[in-house]
Amino acid sequence: MKILTIFTIILFMIVIVSVANERFLKMPNEIALLIFTLLACLLLRTFVSFVDVSATNRLLNGIKGINLHSYLIDGVLCFMLFAGAGKVSFGKFKANLKIITLFAFLSTAVSALAYGILFYFLINAAGFELSVWYCILLGCIVSPTDPIAATGIMNKLGLSKSVTTVIESESLFNDGMGVVLFIFVKSIVENMGSENFVFLMAKEVLGAAVVAVVVSAILFKLIKISHKPVNHICISLLLVSSVYVICEILGFSGVIASVVCGMIFSYEREKAERYLKIFDSENIYEHFWDCVDEVLNSVLFVIIGFCFLVIPVPKGIAIIAAVSVVSCLASRAIGISVPVILVNRRKIPGGYNIPEFVSLMTWSALKGGLTLALVLSTAEFLSTEIYGLLCASAFYIIFFTVIVQGLTTKKVYRLIERHKAVRIRRESDGL
Repeated sequence: MKILTIFTIILFMIVIVSVANERFLKMPNEIALLIFTLLACLLLRTFVSFVDVSATNRLLNGIKGINLHSYLIDGVLCFMLFAGAGKVSFGKFKANLKIITLFAFLSTAVSALAYGILFYFLINAAGFELSVWYCILLGCIVSPTDPIAATGIMNKLGLSKSVTTVIESESLFNDGMGVVLFIFVKSIVENMGSENFVFLMAKEVLGAAVVAVVVSAILFKLIKISHKPVNHICISLLLVSSVYVICEILGFSGVIASVVCGMIFSYEREKAERYLKIFDSENIYEHFWDCVDEVLNSVLFVIIGFCFLVIPVPKGIAIIAAVSVVSCLASRAIGISVPVILVNRRKIPGGYNIPEFVSLMTWSALKGGLTLALVLSTAEFLSTEIYGLLCASAFYIIFFTVIVQGLTTKKVYRLIERHKAVRIRRESDGL
């Protein structure tokens, strides 16, 4: 099937669902797109199983031919991360730097290990035989919160700015840690064991940061001497794409580099706001990146829904789904608790205590495209049976976190806020 045909089908889904959602459902658009794409795929799968129509089979095979890993990792991910990072409040980020750093690195590592151990014991108790290293590999895949899902959905839920900044910033930075852990555990699974974790981490993160800072400094000088907003847009596109390519060539984290570039450009534009307003009074630059973020986000969630057609369905899928979701929630709570305990209570944003903050951060942890892209990449070195189990597990975690948690995060946030208000009132009365 031609690329234009597939793109037309994706656009058709986006337009129909987005307009219907705007008029009637009023839910976050990304969630609506995922739900209705899943339903459409389910109907298509059911129809093909009963009716043999060549056109429908061609459509099904064309959708199955979509390479999400290539589309995301080798294509649009850098632009989506850059756009998302540009929306983060730099002042709020600096104020919460310590806790964001702990979440992005320590919490991700602890969550990955906790998930692997929990999933190993539960899945083997359920009758599936799976090595602990495969379980830890899956933990590395599902532990990082997805920046695309977070920035696309969290901004629309009405959370406080401090909490939103922590959730978004953690999501933007912990992907680098997740990728490093994935590469490290993958080397063990493949019996190579040649990767040194500390060296790998330093190379991926520090190398990416250096490349991002140097290239950003050079290209931002071009923005200062150019008076056309279109040139500013082209320079930013060149920045994020060139930095991502350089990092991929040198073996650094293009994910981290894209985030750093987005935050540097956002910070530099804030400093030069008066100057830039003269030549871009209509905010063409910001509107462009807002549109890019919205469109690519929408395409991504439709493609994630289409993956329902290509993901293997192993036996005992209900047990796998339940074990996966329980392990995901429990490991996330453990991973968040460790850094929160290390932080002074006064440093916890929003005035929450530890149980309240851990509950909010656990329930607001969404998974999305990066998780699915990583798990799909395991097909090249895992057996069909193990790949099918890991793939199904990751998919149901994405389904649960985006749809169930995404739709209820606002309600959970309000419950926690009410609990916090009662607690503060009781503490005041006690004084």
